[in-house]
Parts: sequence; C-alpha cells; structure tokens
Amino acid sequence: MIFLGIDCGTQSTKTIALDWESGEVLASSHRALELLPNLPPGAMEQNPQDWVAAADQTVGEVLTALGPRKDEVFALGVSGQQHGLVVLDKNDDVIRPAKLWCDTTTTAQCEEITGHFGGPSAVTALVGNTMRPGYTAPKILWLRQNEPQNWKKTTTVLLPHDYLNLWLTGVKRMEFGDASGTALMDVEKRTWSSPVVDFIGDNLSGKLPPLMSSRNSQGTLREDLRKKWGLAKAPIVSAGGGDNMMAALGTGNVREGVVTASLGTSGTLFAFSPTPVVDPHGEVAAFCDSTDNWLPLVCTMNVTLVTEHFRNLFGWDHVAMEQQIRSIPSGSDGLLLLPYLAGERTPDLPEASGVFHGLTAKNFTPAHMARAAMEGATLGLGYGLSRFRDLGLAPNEIRLTGGGSNSPIWRQICADIFGVPTVCLHSGEGAGLGAAVQAGWVWNKEHGSDASLSETCERLVTLDESTRLHPDSESTAVHAAAQVKSTALRNALHSADLL
Repeated sequence: MIFLGIDCGTQSTKTIALDWESGEVLASSHRALELLPNLPPGAMEQNPQDWVAAADQTVGEVLTALGPRKDEVFALGVSGQQHGLVVLDKNDDVIRPAKLWCDTTTTAQCEEITGHFGGPSAVTALVGNTMRPGYTAPKILWLRQNEPQNWKKTTTVLLPHDYLNLWLTGVKRMEFGDASGTALMDVEKRTWSSPVVDFIGDNLSGKLPPLMSSRNSQGTLREDLRKKWGLAKAPIVSAGGGDNMMAALGTGNVREGVVTASLGTSGTLFAFSPTPVVDPHGEVAAFCDSTDNWLPLVCTMNVTLVTEHFRNLFGWDHVAMEQQIRSIPSGSDGLLLLPYLAGERTPDLPEASGVFHGLTAKNFTPAHMARAAMEGATLGLGYGLSRFRDLGLAPNEIRLTGGGSNSPIWRQICADIFGVPTVCLHSGEGAGLGAAVQAGWVWNKEHGSDASLSETCERLVTLDESTRLHPDSESTAVHAAAQVKSTALRNALHSADLL
C-alpha cells in the first residue's frame, strides 16, 4: 500500500509517496511558490490557485515516478500553512489572494477585537488564545473593514489546507487542529466561539465550514482528478491539517515528554498534551492537534533567517561557518544578540529590531557574531521552552527538524540551551510525512485496523540515533545565565520603548 502526503507551505509545495509496509519514501516532487510582489509593508499574500497548480503538478510527477505501482495509492493527506485566509464566492471561486500567517497588517484589528472583549485574558477565556496578527480572525475583520465589496461577495471562509481539500474532494470542512489557529474556535470545547465569530462579522457563522475530527476522512478524490492522474480507483482524502499538526505526526510527537523543535527560517516548538494547555499570558499558542488531543506551540520569527544573514554577510559556506562557530566558546565570550531582525512573535514584539549587547575588543569578531547569532536564535526558542515548563509540560527529548538541524554544532547548542537530549529523524519530510501517515492510518482504520495512531507513528517515524546529543553541564550553565540576561535586557529595552 502507498499513501501520498502533500505539504503546501509558504515557500513551496512538496508531495511524497510513502510505502506503508517499509516506511520508505518511494518518490517525491517539489515546486517553489512565490509571494505576491509590490504589496504594502507587512502584507504577505499568495494566490490559492498557485497551491492547486503546485499540488496538481507534484502529485502527477510522483504518480508518474511510481509507474505501475500508482494503483497501490489508496489515500492521500494534505498539510497546509496555518492561519491563511481564503475567501470564496457563491461559485467557490477565489475572490482575492490569501492573506498568509506572516502577514502583519492586522495589528489594529487585533487591538479592536481585544478591546471589545475587555482585554487579552477575556479573549483567551473565549478561544484559548490572545489575538495575534498571524491568526485568521483579525484577517477576516481586516477584509470586512478594508474591502467591503469583497466581503459582501464572500460565502465561504477556508484555510489553505481546507482549500486544497475542497479542490481534491468537493467537500468543505475544517478539522479541529487547523481551526484552532483561527482564533475563532474555543479550543477546549472544539466549537466555534459565537461571541468572537459574531463580533467579527454578523454573518460570519454562515460562512464557516462545519468542524470535524482530525481522525476522519474528508471524502473521496473527485472523479475528474482520478481520471486526470490515471488512477484505477479513487483514493480517499484524510482530514489533513495545519503544517505544525502534520509535523507532529511526522516527527512522532504523539506522546507526553516529546517536543519537536523546527529550525527553519522561523522556528517552532510544539508538544503533545492530553489536556488543553492555555497560557494566561498568551505566549504559548493553545492549539488542538491531529489526534484529537492538544498541541501547545511557540513560534519565533528569527532562526535561520538570522544565521543565514550572518553567513552571507561574511561570505562563508556552511562548512566554513560551522568551523568559525566551533572556534568560539559557549556564550560567545559575553556577546549576546537579541535576534529580532523580523520583529518577534514570541514574545509578542512585532515591531522589535535586533540588538547586540556586550561587545568588547575580544569578541568583536565575525566568528563571535556568528556564534552569538546561532545562540541568540536558540535562546529565543529556549524562552518558549521555559514557558512550556511554566505551564506544566516536562520535556525529556527534543526532536530537531528544519534546515538548521543539519548543523552538528547547532544541534549541540540546542541540547545545551534546552537542557535535554536532542535527536534528528531519519526522514526530513516532516509535515509531508505526517500527512501521508495520517492518510494511511485513516484508510486502515476505515478498513478494520485497530492500530493506534501512536503505534503507527512509532513504526513509521524512526530516530537517527547517530545524531543524538546530550547537554554539556558547563555549557548549559553558561546558557542559563545568558537566558536570564537576554530576558532582562529585552524587558528593560521594551519598558523604555527602545525595542
């Protein structure tokens, strides 16, 4: 049996084919995506039709690569970038480009929603999260206020992976995991929050699709796509989910104690929880996962975005940068970087900028700056991990993914800052693998299998034990002091309106 996983991100779409028996990725195909150019500052948009074209192309190429085995494809699943706003008219045609998770033009709408309900704690009581520019709810209010004609034409509101599911099946639904990132859903009850929905648009409730369990199938592949792709039988389409929810499956993060850390352009930390984890400060996102449990999550905006900037600044390749960073001790001889080159999401500092602190004649070198950049980006995730601990989560293993995890020195810095062992996966497919695993598990469940999703992930998601690293006690102590200093410096500058 073969199952497909489609991963539609901001930068690209990738489709993989997973052999269910061996766990081998038999084929994959990738297509780059572009942001729309010449938009106002803070606006980040894409055409949903580009996601469809990329999925169509990559699925077709994977099926071609499978050759006669393509008729062994029984199901497929979709992972999609979270929070993006897709609005459709009465004919299910896209009305305007999708505003993406990284669009920051909705600060005023966040403030308006928060003020109406009496402050962040009141909003958190309704939906489990504070109102952030990245979420979908303020994007909808922005659309209603700034483009009333487009809002008038809107009959359906979807998220990116929902739109691909609609294209694949003709069915409109929204599963709990991705829906929890809209800031429209009560994450504890898994129902739309009527007060928030009604405030944002008095007819919004009629535009939202019905909610569903992440453990069910979305429907069956449309007949025209089955014929186009040359499949003998139409596969089912699983519920799919947001990219973080699918990455949790793809990294085997389906039990307590495991935390996934993604070292990409931005960074994420997320963990499994059998109960809702609601942060009264709003720094840890209270999301649902794709197992009908919960996925507390922290997102930072500045990870490889920062390290790549310094690598390019000094003209190094990755090997040279690794060597330079290794030449500098933990703590960068006192040099500290607040790495907010793109503002910051956690903590909530969307207008912040970067700060070097502690420069001396000794540490004013390219190598020190590069190490401080890598440490500063990781301390940002370390702050998020400390918030996990504050909320009762007890990590005992960090599973690393993303481009930064290819660096051995960065993996050791992670172990030292996080204070627990780190390890990578044999497969770097992440969300795409999670989508394929979900598709396979749902198909097998619907055909009589009693294997749990946890058991399935344990079989198909394997750790690369050669990458496992343990914290160095001396370095951990140095970084713990740097974490305290970083927090104090950030708070002081922010209080003085300098950050």
